[in-house]
Amino acid sequence: MSAEDFRRYGHQVVEWIADYLSHPERYPVLSQNKPDQLKEALPSKAPERGETMEAMLADLDRVIVPGMTHWNHPGFFAYFATSGSAPGILGEMLSAAFNVNAMLWRTSPSATELEEVTLEWLRQMIGLPDEFKGVIYDTASISTLCAIAAAREAAGLQVREQGLGATGAKLRMYASEHVHSSVDKSAITLGIGQAGLRKIPSDGEYRMDSRALEQAIQEDRANGWQPFCVVATTGTTSTTSIDPVPAIADICGREGLWLHVDAAYGGSAAVVPEMRWVLEGSDRADSLVVNPHKGLFVPVDLSVLYCRKMNVLRGAFSLVPEYLRTGEGEEVKNFMDYGPQLGRRFRALKFWFVMRYFGVEGLQDRLRLQIALAREFAGCVDQSDDFERLAPVPFSVVCFRAHPKSLSDEADLDTLNERLMDEVNRRGRVYLSHTKLAGKLTLRLAIGNIRTTREHVKLAWDELNEGLVRIRG
Repeated sequence: MSAEDFRRYGHQVVEWIADYLSHPERYPVLSQNKPDQLKEALPSKAPERGETMEAMLADLDRVIVPGMTHWNHPGFFAYFATSGSAPGILGEMLSAAFNVNAMLWRTSPSATELEEVTLEWLRQMIGLPDEFKGVIYDTASISTLCAIAAAREAAGLQVREQGLGATGAKLRMYASEHVHSSVDKSAITLGIGQAGLRKIPSDGEYRMDSRALEQAIQEDRANGWQPFCVVATTGTTSTTSIDPVPAIADICGREGLWLHVDAAYGGSAAVVPEMRWVLEGSDRADSLVVNPHKGLFVPVDLSVLYCRKMNVLRGAFSLVPEYLRTGEGEEVKNFMDYGPQLGRRFRALKFWFVMRYFGVEGLQDRLRLQIALAREFAGCVDQSDDFERLAPVPFSVVCFRAHPKSLSDEADLDTLNERLMDEVNRRGRVYLSHTKLAGKLTLRLAIGNIRTTREHVKLAWDELNEGLVRIRG
């Protein structure tokens, strides 16, 4: 493509994006496509000859957009938001244009050093101690995997060289029963196995029971297991509950266990000074993950792992063949040494754009608004005769369900709420998700989109009440 054509089509694409971001409500937030609808609308083979950009952009509107669930829609209340702010999108465009592989310092010094700078800024913003250093991965699943790999390395079993089978160790790690599924997958991937992950019961507010954790560790030691790691969560996926990290840190200190804090969702809130308490005790962790693509309006994907012992993380992964050796040595950081991947995108650039464009105060203001809106919605639920709240609201997620006074049977209530969620989502103005708490089907309203206003939250409440009237006749 010539520079002239790139400029012309680039302007068209930017105009399309600007228009899309200005009016995302024109689309149903949840795609109304049927299975295979997009596949049937496109040829079964790649074109033999190149096609025009006009045809491709036309198909964007005709085929692609109808099959999109719009995460940038202000009515997107399902899951944790990954809303892309405009400055983040511009940073992403520039990253694609540079197209660097940030594996070594030498392959792009700016990419490596900007990653160090932005993560130092974020560390200060959320109040972690100086000894924590960071590395960017794609998602919290990989951040967690790398943290647990470091914990396994710290156990001193030479698993890297010998493999788990040769050590004969029965490694055991611990997490709440409400821990994210990525912890299970990490146990599977790292050879610890599902049997090596012990789920600890939670209390009435869905937080890990620290006394049960301590008892489990003692039982396992007596039965031949080797405990090595505990994962505590700040902002669980279903309810955003906060495990008692200070008490867990005490246990890990006494038992000599690696403490990893999953703050992928909740960590961003600590940017707000009055929310800094959510990371209480995390200063004593060995590692912590936080996802700027969840709470800080960075386009997906960008996850940050902070580690107190970067030498251990490096020891778990570093492998330098001759063709990757450079003369800088320990003078620079080569991020390829801190995880399983060699190729690394220039993710720090979009994060840098977001932090500079909004500033700390701008990010704080938007996070405060989201927390306030969630509490207002929770207040509506609490005052309603037809709905009830099922969990605390420490952040900006509300767990609730419809519960008219005339219904008491749990199976009937589950059916009612499933129908209500489907009815609301079908209309396309808002999108909700669900979980199960204490066996009860629970609706979740997760506020996190940068474009969501008080009016959109009110619309969600109206849709729920009107939907309840419709399905009950």
